[in-house]
Amino acid sequence: MATDKKVTRVSGKSTSDSSRPAFVPTAEAKGQASKFRMYAIILWILAFIAQIVGIWFLSKYAPLTTGQRIGLIAILAVDLVLLIFGSSFWKKANRFNPPSKASALFGIQSQMGVIMAVVCFLPVIIMAIIKKEYIVTAIAALFMVGGGLASADFNPASQEEYAEQITEVETLTGQDFVYWTKSGTKFHLYNDCRYINTSKTTEIFEGTVADARHEKNITELCSACKTKVMKEKGITDEQLQEAQDAAKNALQNTELE
Repeated sequence: MATDKKVTRVSGKSTSDSSRPAFVPTAEAKGQASKFRMYAIILWILAFIAQIVGIWFLSKYAPLTTGQRIGLIAILAVDLVLLIFGSSFWKKANRFNPPSKASALFGIQSQMGVIMAVVCFLPVIIMAIIKKEYIVTAIAALFMVGGGLASADFNPASQEEYAEQITEVETLTGQDFVYWTKSGTKFHLYNDCRYINTSKTTEIFEGTVADARHEKNITELCSACKTKVMKEKGITDEQLQEAQDAAKNALQNTELE
């Protein structure tokens, strides 16, 4: 039974090449990642400039009047907004062109937003302490922690994770093709799955696993869809695990070459 909901195709192309040793982003995805990283860097530079203005403000006017203190806090708020928006672009770039966990820079690339939160606030915190502006110090520290949490990627994308997810879907269905909804947290193998084909659903998206990560950073396969297709095709848990292990080994071998 097919769904009666609007089904929207996302740009990626499905594939049935289950022998692919590693996840390789398309040229379009790499271009999108480069664009988002450029946006992130520009916004972070502006955030750093806002901090420099704040440091100059402290060095010139401290001790601050109430009005000056409010003005400085407003500058730091601009710093925070620029930081968070820059980090959102950086996280999205990583979903389009994810780093490899084997890379020594994986943690840095995945959590660059957290690093920038420190870079964009720690110097002004130090200056505020030197100038004995403790209210500014507390607020800047709060902004740094809040900005760091907002900038952190708690589910960072990686080439290995993409490869495993794609292999799982290809082993089950023979192609890299899934469905998801705007508010959903899992991708599906059937567009009439009871979890997405409901009265509340107005539109279902279809595309590759990578497309689902690009749009919603969805990382989990619907268990109902998985159970259904495994039963229909007679695929055992052992066979599925063997396919995933083979893909993981192939990826590791490719990285060593």
